[in-house]
Amino acid sequence: MINKSQIGEVTIEQKDFRITIKQKEENITQVVSHAAPVHMPPVHQVAPQQLASTSQPSSSHDQKAASSDANLITIKSPMIGTFYRKSSPDKPNFVEVGDEVNAGKVVCIIEAMKLFNEIESEVSGKVVKILVEDASPVEYDQPLFLVEPS
Repeated sequence: MINKSQIGEVTIEQKDFRITIKQKEENITQVVSHAAPVHMPPVHQVAPQQLASTSQPSSSHDQKAASSDANLITIKSPMIGTFYRKSSPDKPNFVEVGDEVNAGKVVCIIEAMKLFNEIESEVSGKVVKILVEDASPVEYDQPLFLVEPS
């Protein structure tokens, strides 16, 4: 039934029961529904953006720090919702500071109206900072991660 439909992935969760059905394809968005399964298009609007230094560095050490900050790419929230670092409380975090990520790797989940949307990195590099606490509300275009491109 799933193979004949356009559904990429369905997760149904009720109290202590959870079932996930996935099709083998890339760019899948996780969907959770209390009624019938619903297909959501993939959410991949994470726009990398260069950070700009606002002050003039005065020493060579400050110049090195400013130039390294200028090379960082920000992964931003493509929607309003609740930010989660892992898929469930008993699972490990998707990424930690120092982890290498590739384009397409899931870095977090944002829940919006009971729908859990996997947010994928659009850049390859090393995570240098996580800017949001787990289970915190996030706004559209809010910075989530800083990545040093590789």
